[in-house]
Amino acid sequence: MKISELIIQTSNLYQTETFYSSILEFKILSKNESYVSFIVGHSVLTFEKTDNEIKPKYHFAFNIPFNKMEEGLLWISEKISLIEINGDYIAHFENWKAKSIYFYDNNENILELITRNDLNNYSEHKFTNESIISINEVGIVTEKPMVLGNEIIKMTKSEFFAKGPKREDFVAVGNENGLFVISNSHRNWFPTSYKAEKQRTKVRIKVDDTDFDLEFN
Repeated sequence: MKISELIIQTSNLYQTETFYSSILEFKILSKNESYVSFIVGHSVLTFEKTDNEIKPKYHFAFNIPFNKMEEGLLWISEKISLIEINGDYIAHFENWKAKSIYFYDNNENILELITRNDLNNYSEHKFTNESIISINEVGIVTEKPMVLGNEIIKMTKSEFFAKGPKREDFVAVGNENGLFVISNSHRNWFPTSYKAEKQRTKVRIKVDDTDFDLEFN
């Protein structure tokens, strides 16, 4: 599964454009007064303007080459404060053979740079914003994660992530290239104290050679 486009909401389009274009240095694909879209490797990240009183918060991750975690850490730490995890800035996920760095954007969305050893996507190039390969994970919130996971699988012919977890309160659907991490609202998004919140989210994915447009509210 690959995530072609993620479409989410922001109450401050101008600040969001500034953050992603100036701090993360993503190229703008298109924009107008109601949205802005950025090129993120093989994916597109789009923000739609919503009511100023609504402050939606999301969690999503960007995939980087598996040998570039230390360089990625240096690159992002020079731009913005990182979320500390037990005295460190790198989270280790042994079961997933993955490592992650976490930080917030201007909307307090929880962003993540993730490396996955099993993708074997070695890079010899110096780390820059262009080292970001794609959007790799999208957090989705529902009161019945297992039910929604099965619905996505039935609709898209995808599968539960082979490395798990698969619980009533949290499941992962997809594979190393793209995942839905599906939580209920009683959990915090790791590694923060923010409760997972149900927000309007649209995702275009590709499974094998077929495109699917999914919407979650």
